[in-house]
Amino acid sequence: MTERIARTLDFSRRLLLSAAGLGAVAVPVVFGVLLATQSRAEFQASNTTTVPVYEVASIRPRKFGSGGMIIWDFRPDGFTAKNITLQMLIRMAYGVEDYQISGAPKWLNAETYNVEAKLDGTVADKLRKLTFDQRSVEQQPMLQALLVDRFQLTLHRESKELPAYVLVIAKGGPKVQEAKPGDTYPNGMKDLEGHGHGDIMHFGRGLLTGQGVPIAFLVRMLSQQQLGRPVLDKTGLKGNYDFTLQWTPDENRTPTVGQQGTDDTPPPGPSIFTAIQEQLGLRLEPQKGPVEVLVIDHVERPSEN
Repeated sequence: MTERIARTLDFSRRLLLSAAGLGAVAVPVVFGVLLATQSRAEFQASNTTTVPVYEVASIRPRKFGSGGMIIWDFRPDGFTAKNITLQMLIRMAYGVEDYQISGAPKWLNAETYNVEAKLDGTVADKLRKLTFDQRSVEQQPMLQALLVDRFQLTLHRESKELPAYVLVIAKGGPKVQEAKPGDTYPNGMKDLEGHGHGDIMHFGRGLLTGQGVPIAFLVRMLSQQQLGRPVLDKTGLKGNYDFTLQWTPDENRTPTVGQQGTDDTPPPGPSIFTAIQEQLGLRLEPQKGPVEVLVIDHVERPSEN
């Protein structure tokens, strides 16, 4: 099984991921400023004058294992999501990864919800003038406020020393191919609307393909889907690139999306570390460093609405 992410860093209009293996899904989100929410009243008092809120919001629980796709979209008129966990919502709202969320109860990444949040027409008109990426950033504080209001979420920030990797250029130089500006990729991957362009990634078990993407795409996928720890880009590569990365997955790691079943099992091959160096001309160097972590102090299941 393979999955496609279209325009994951500057985002297309939506992201679709298989609901299988929800506990390991890491949805790409905009890296935003972590906000320490001490209480619902404090959050509202500090933000009502500067941050718009969703005018109407519906959060309905789904039965885990009921199937379906994970769908979310920051639209001009609000936010919608289907079959999504609270942990995913926190990642989107605060711009963090799973390893940056601490103190969460088990249900946070198991129980799924359908979310529909609508904005006032005046605010929606302003958001229509923005790109999807910009709308995502604008709606992050709104989504934070929604989680505080409906899930009674309170949290604080801490800095922890965590293992990380630094991505650098290997000896011999990079092997990724710089993309041609405006390339429509007639024989390449297509987005969710069937259009060929850059900013598309395709990943599955032991496979990661980039089509006209910045190295930041690769860094994000390595952090979220494969290595489970922060990856810092120190390559200095500033363009958009085409590449294919194939490796033998580490069977000791928790399966991620596209890592279930046997039909998609690749033949024996290099580790991801060896593959990155041999196929991309890059290298991962381990290190430790301070990482900002969200510590959940309190959270409740939402009331029916």
